[in-house]
Parts: sequence; C-alpha cells; structure tokens
Amino acid sequence: MSSLADTLATLNGVVSNALSLIDQVEAVVANIAQGPSRVDASLPTESQQGLSNASLDALSLAHDSAALIKAHATKISLFIINEPFTPTAIVKVLRELTAGPVAGLASSVQLCTAERYTREIQQDLAWQSGRVLRELKKLLSRVPKDGKVLSNDKKNASAGAAAGRGSIATTGVLWAACDDLITVASRGFAGNLVHKVEQLKDTLKDVIEELKEWGEETGGDESENGDSNDEDGEVDEITQSMESAGISTTQTTQDMLDELMNSHQYIPRDDPDKIRERLESCLRRLRLTALLYQATVKRRLKSLPQQPPSPASPIAARLDEIFPLLKRIPERCENLAMAFYDLEPLEIDRLMDQCFFDAFAVSELLVKSWNGQKDEFTDWALKFQVEIKKS
Repeated sequence: MSSLADTLATLNGVVSNALSLIDQVEAVVANIAQGPSRVDASLPTESQQGLSNASLDALSLAHDSAALIKAHATKISLFIINEPFTPTAIVKVLRELTAGPVAGLASSVQLCTAERYTREIQQDLAWQSGRVLRELKKLLSRVPKDGKVLSNDKKNASAGAAAGRGSIATTGVLWAACDDLITVASRGFAGNLVHKVEQLKDTLKDVIEELKEWGEETGGDESENGDSNDEDGEVDEITQSMESAGISTTQTTQDMLDELMNSHQYIPRDDPDKIRERLESCLRRLRLTALLYQATVKRRLKSLPQQPPSPASPIAARLDEIFPLLKRIPERCENLAMAFYDLEPLEIDRLMDQCFFDAFAVSELLVKSWNGQKDEFTDWALKFQVEIKKS
C-alpha cells in the first residue's frame, strides 16, 4: 500500500499536468477567439482525439463537454471541502476530466472552423470555451497539496476577499461559464446567427428610440426656459456645496455650467443647419434598416439548417461578409446619435452616408437566396435599396 506522501505526490503531479494541458489549450483557444484568420492553430496532441471524425458537430461536442466539465468540477469541489480528504478519488476524477471533457472541449473548438461555422460562431465558441477553461484552472489550483480539506476561509471566501474567492464561489463561477457555453451550443448553427442579429436589431431600435425622444425634447421657449431653470438650480446647489467646503468657484462654476449646457444641446428654433430635416430623414432610414434586420432573420437566417453547411458550400464565407456589416451599423448609429446631440451637420452627413451604405450593402449580399435564386425577399430587398438611398 502506498504511503500518504506517495499518494499526495501523485495527486500534485496530476494537478500540475492538468493545469499545464489546460494552459496549452487555453492559449490556442484564445488565439482563435481573438484572431480574424480562417486558418486554425493547432491544439496539443492530447486534445485532438475527436478530430478524426469529420461527422462530429462542434456545437454538440461543446455542449456535452461543458456539461461533463460541470459535473466533474462539482465532484472535485466536494472532495476538497469534505472530510475525509481522498487524494485517490480526486486523481481519478482529474484523469477522467482531462482525458474526456477537456479534450472534447478542445476538439470542439478545433472542429468549429470558419469554413463551416463562420468566423462569428467560431470566435464565439472559442471565447466561451476559453472562459470555461480559465475558471476550471482556478478551481484546480485550489486542490489542497497538504492532504487536508480546505479551511473555512479558503472554502467560503467571497469574490472580494483579499486572498481571492473561495472554492465554493469559484465553483459557482465555473458553473455559470459552463451554462453559458451550453446555451450557445444548444442554439445550433442557424440559431446562433439568429440570436446575434436579433441582439443587433434591439441595439438599433434603442438608438432609434433615443434619437426620437431627443427630437421631441427640442422646441419652444417654455421647454427651453424650463431646462435653463433646472440647470441654474443645479449649478447653484453645486456652487454652494463647493463654497461651504472652501473651494474657489470663480472659474470652476463657469466650466461646469459650460459642460452642463453643452451636454444638453437641442435643435434651435431657427435650425440654420437643418438638423431637424436631417433627423427626420435619418429616423426614416433607421426604421427601414431595423426592418432589414428583421427580414434578414425571417427570410434568410431562419431558412439555414441547424447543422453547419459543408466546407465546400459558399454559405459560411457569404455570412462572413454580411456579419461585419450587420455589427458595424449599430456602432455607427450610436456615433451618429452623438453627432446629432452635438449638432454637427457635417459629421451627421458623413455618418449617415456610411451607415446607410452599409445597410444597402447588406441587402445586396442577401438579395438572392442561399442557393443563388431570386425569391420573395429579393423583391423586398430591391425596394429597400431604392428607399434607403432617398434622403
């Protein structure tokens, strides 16, 4: 029978090997998550056992791997806080963990090529997988090396503790990371793309609503006087507070007043730069663009299969042209809203040109179905193009 020292040495060696393997996998996964390249990096040999089966679905494999990582992590979490401390049981679970679900998760990321799944899904899966691996490392680093279960401090410490969160909190964060990965994997190929576009559409609608409300707040003397009185009262209150603290307010108050006034610019009544005219044109075309997102989901993305297309199919490459535009439009719209708030007509015109050119480009890329044929959406997209070009 081996001594306790030998058993602990084995445990510490297995933990060290597991952490080393996860480090290697995490580095490759992080590279895939951050890089735009369609060429994938290589994973450690120990993590490539599933790659020979080309029929495997990367998302299904990621789903199952995350579920198993969560289950194995739960066992380890219980072993390190409950008496008696059993190194041999932990070693068994660790070996199962690295040979099975960790290797499976690594393989799922390698299988999730941009050529089949799009860069969008590839990078998202890699990012979610990397998060699981990072949190798993934190849990494994808490496995005791001295043969004793964790003390209450090391077990129950909250996230803000000086020595870091305890094993229970660490396990909870790992569970959340696994659950998030399982959610992503469960959506399938088409479901993930639909989810992303719907999120982008919601962002776009938020910008539309904010711009609409801003436009409605502009106007006559009554509202302007009301705003001025509110601002004067706020400045007076700040001034009194600063003076009571012995702070000079001569220049500071003026700076604060300027900042306060500049942060609430509204369209002047005479509107010499025709800001309102631009706003009405912008809102009309933004609503059209939101309809484009909705139609893209309904007529194009929901018609995609849940399973990814073959590498020979042009669908993934086509989607990789479309998605950067779909993501860029809401970002530009947020900048466009700021240009309106700052009453900058030249910047408004520049950003509107960029934003609605991107919307036109999306409609052009989607004008035909995935098999290259014209359909009902084709007619709608052509009408959209005519309307989006109108000022």
